[in-house]
Amino acid sequence: MRDTLLHPPRATAVDPALATALTRAAAAIARLDQALALHPLRPAFLHRAQLDAVRRQADADGQRIDPWHLAALLEGLRLRMDPGLRIVERGDIFAAARYALELHQWLAAPDFDQEGEVQLAEQALAAATPGTTPLLAAAQGMRAWLDAGGARPPIRAALIRFWTRQKLLRTPVPLTAAAALGAGTPWDSDAWVTAFLTALAGEAEGGLQLLMDLERAWFAARVAVAGRRRTSRAAAAVDILATAPLVSATSLATGLGMAVNNAAALLDAFCAAGIAVEVTHRSKRRLFGLAALAPLRKHVAPPYHPEPGRGRGRPPAIPEADLVTEPPPLPPLTPIEQRAFDYSDIEHWMAHLDQTIRQTRRMLQTLASPVIEPAPPDLQSGVAILPADVPEPGREDDHMEHRV
Repeated sequence: MRDTLLHPPRATAVDPALATALTRAAAAIARLDQALALHPLRPAFLHRAQLDAVRRQADADGQRIDPWHLAALLEGLRLRMDPGLRIVERGDIFAAARYALELHQWLAAPDFDQEGEVQLAEQALAAATPGTTPLLAAAQGMRAWLDAGGARPPIRAALIRFWTRQKLLRTPVPLTAAAALGAGTPWDSDAWVTAFLTALAGEAEGGLQLLMDLERAWFAARVAVAGRRRTSRAAAAVDILATAPLVSATSLATGLGMAVNNAAALLDAFCAAGIAVEVTHRSKRRLFGLAALAPLRKHVAPPYHPEPGRGRGRPPAIPEADLVTEPPPLPPLTPIEQRAFDYSDIEHWMAHLDQTIRQTRRMLQTLASPVIEPAPPDLQSGVAILPADVPEPGREDDHMEHRV
């Protein structure tokens, strides 16, 4: 007891980088939770946040995908492909899309087998370092799960449930610190926990910015439809478009209690005014969203239409003999070979060409000049000027008189 009072134990030193990352992550998560509390755009936010989370996870796993590709696949739309891509490159895009779809299923709606693995991952997080803060417990539990050979998708899905169970978030925001599992991240305990908290803070800050962008697009659309008559349902339609990721004319008509044709006309008017955008490139079963979803339209391929006049089946094979190909270019000539050509006839044919041009010009001038009637003969002199005696322009010296 006396030694304890005279020499009290020193406090364990805290890594400054770890403390800074922990403070930043806690503050970012708290701000995001406060902004999402009872927010009307939570469904649209969660949809976009899941797309961003899947993109980050696929990038960390070596399967980079465009988030708009994933959005198009979730809606059952065809991807727009660059016609210059090779078959191997197209296969890589579809492989990344399948992988991203599987990651999205783990986060949004896991099946029976996936749900069992997620629950095992939840138990691993709950048993990690009891008595510590939830953020540090999540980092250490995730690291222990991966060291034991666990897969990444279950522990990521378990993290989302862990945040809500620990009262850090009231909304299941997909914060999974995907960048902490990227290539080049150190696996040392303290360094990796710092990287985990840093990635978590970056995702929370990005989520808050995403919510602000959605709000800005919503407010801009409300301003664009302001000033209409009191019975107009344009403002309510804008609210539905801002809340739901994509809306069809049928779903909008159901939400507003109006006819489908009227809802379709309202959506077409929004597209013409730049408030909304149609992302499906088709005339039936169209899907609409606010103008912020314009990038999705660029990644959706239009429906296939056959070529006019073409029948069913594959096009006929054209024999190689019928294909018109350009002749190969002639090989370059050396200076000696260039001098070997005989150019003596060129001057002769150039002079012949000049003479032909002069004769053609003279004939055109004659045809363009007015026709002069022959003058009556002079009774006293008996002289008459015939049409052939009319001088040509510029040829006054050649004038001749013919006496009758």
